[in-house]
Amino acid sequence: MTTNMTIYDISEKAGVSIATVSRVLNGSSNVSEKTKKKVLDVMNQYEYTPNAFARGLGLNTMKTIGIMCADSSDLYLAKAVYYIEELLRANGYDSLLSCTGYDLEIKEKSLELLISKKVDSIILVGSNFIYEKETDNKYISDAAAQVPIMLLNASYEAPNVYSIVSDDYTSMYEATLQMIASGRKDILYFYNSTSYSGKRKLSGYRAAMEEAGLLKSGSLMQFYMGSHEDIHAMADQLAKARSKGLFFNGVIAADDNLALAAVKYAQLNGLKIPEELSVIGYNNSLLTTCCNPELTSIDNKLETLCQHLITTLMGILSGSEMPKKTVFSGEIIHRGTTCLQ
Repeated sequence: MTTNMTIYDISEKAGVSIATVSRVLNGSSNVSEKTKKKVLDVMNQYEYTPNAFARGLGLNTMKTIGIMCADSSDLYLAKAVYYIEELLRANGYDSLLSCTGYDLEIKEKSLELLISKKVDSIILVGSNFIYEKETDNKYISDAAAQVPIMLLNASYEAPNVYSIVSDDYTSMYEATLQMIASGRKDILYFYNSTSYSGKRKLSGYRAAMEEAGLLKSGSLMQFYMGSHEDIHAMADQLAKARSKGLFFNGVIAADDNLALAAVKYAQLNGLKIPEELSVIGYNNSLLTTCCNPELTSIDNKLETLCQHLITTLMGILSGSEMPKKTVFSGEIIHRGTTCLQ
């Protein structure tokens, strides 16, 4: 009987890993005859025909990887896509890019479209592809039954899904503690995302402030809902918060755009940086040197993340066992907007 079996189904029924099935498909000698026979028997029983994933493991491979990102105008996402495409080319792979926006339905359709193009794997760039509601993530686990799914700076546990993440929680926790140690007690957290990464950052800030007994007001956590390119609107939100009586002498921002807006707010209101207002950004982007003084920012090691993601992917496509999740630590890059100790 002909069925819609996937390589994951074969591995499950044969009681072996996906990597072992891939070795059998590739004719690898690193599989015992007993295991090979078990896998082939299952394939024959279900009349399994290698699909797009199998092609990605060496059978008539298209040598093409799908890439999805929500917004290519976002500095972080654009830089990530650049690194990934460069690394794929160096490994002999082409890429297909889909910019999905933030709507779940469009993400689902984009994923289906890339699979229909017979790509060997799909890379989801950024943490906004993962949802709190488990059923909303089914589109990822469904796709992973056909091709390996790689997550950059997001984490999701499912068969054939691999996560490469920066430890945003610890990075933000340590940055907040360092700002507190420099003498700042009224530290505002400025953020614009509730994605997986966004929540981890917020949790790190909260934990440090609560540990120091300084989280006295929920208004110290300011959520910005506008365009990530409208620096003036961001600065205006901080000014409005201050005019309503919210005092803060430090700002830790979830990205460098927001941090740059805090610098602009300070300059428009005659506040000396860092003497009267300290500012820390996130991502260590090119914006850090576009203001005076230059911006202290958390380097989340984006290039390292991308390099490791591609190394992991190449291992998967060659049939090797690879770690399901790898976490990298960030680093605070000290510049002129802080007096960190």
